[in-house]
Amino acid sequence: MFKNARFATATAIFTAFALPVAAQDASTVLARVGETEITLGHAIALRAQLPEQFAQVPDETLFPAIVEQLVEQELVSQANADTLSSRQRVLLENETRNFIAAAVLQDIATEAVTEESLNAAYETFAAEYAEGEPVTEYHAAHILVRTEEERDQVVAALDEGQEFGAVAAEFSIDGSAQQGGDLGWFAPGMMIPDFQAAVEALEPGQVSEPVQTRFGWHVIKLFETRTAEVPAQEEVQMELSQEIQREATRVYIEGLRENTEVEMDIEGVDPSALSNVSLLDE
Repeated sequence: MFKNARFATATAIFTAFALPVAAQDASTVLARVGETEITLGHAIALRAQLPEQFAQVPDETLFPAIVEQLVEQELVSQANADTLSSRQRVLLENETRNFIAAAVLQDIATEAVTEESLNAAYETFAAEYAEGEPVTEYHAAHILVRTEEERDQVVAALDEGQEFGAVAAEFSIDGSAQQGGDLGWFAPGMMIPDFQAAVEALEPGQVSEPVQTRFGWHVIKLFETRTAEVPAQEEVQMELSQEIQREATRVYIEGLRENTEVEMDIEGVDPSALSNVSLLDE
């Protein structure tokens, strides 16, 4: 992309239009190709899009090469704007449409998330959560082993009266072994169904019979249960933000649709044509 042979020419181009540092902004002209101006804003945008390997290259090295790249692109674009194939033209139209839509919707989504909108969304969430069915959370530990022989050794150790956490630390292959198998608190749906069913069948303090899942054999101890409280706003802030953004973009698009005549005419078009890329070459 960048060749040393271009540096001298490129340097001459931007030097001719260089302004004092204090006067530079995104509209600062670095080059002209016919009637088209190449600005500092264009150069900054291109620099930001370069592959990762250019991240550590000094600006003074990249600057003339980037300007030269923009000049060359503009030369080619001006000379061939009217020669695009039908395939190239629809690709360009799609890219332009997608870029504008994505940029606008991103701005709308970002602006929609404010302290006020988050607080309002959390108040609604908390009210709906409180009105719903109570959710039971479980605090349990487990010992996970792979083989039936290891399973029987775990059962024997517990039957002998060994402490559950010590047996977990000795036998369990799960990452919780160093915490005595303690899984902390979890709600229904967070564990696989067979494991969850075994937990729900226990009373606090009880230890389950071995339970087989795709991970191996589990022996589970239930410590205690509790009714889940409304999660703190900080815990659900990301989900609330995403919902606010989805709603903001939905409302914006619906507003555009209500004020614009939209006609769809797909009846009679064979859906298999969607995969016929050769049509682009006709």
